[in-house]
Amino acid sequence: MRLDKFLKNSRLIKRRTVAKDACEGEKVYINGKQAKPSTTVKIGDVVEIVFGERSIKAEVLDITDRASKEAAKEMYRIIE
Repeated sequence: MRLDKFLKNSRLIKRRTVAKDACEGEKVYINGKQAKPSTTVKIGDVVEIVFGERSIKAEVLDITDRASKEAAKEMYRIIE
């Protein structure tokens, strides 16, 4: 699954266009490497999102095309 779509489906970022802008703005990393919106996300990857002064690291646990609000929380695990 594309990174921008995963970020939106997991609700780590609310909209896909915002996820795309974050990736293009060099604020999203997969396994420590800068990621483009089209980067493929796999189960086990660690996604880091930088929000100004703070950042979130999440391990990908599941990849689902459509997820309810409750199911979206099961798609990742916060690491730090």
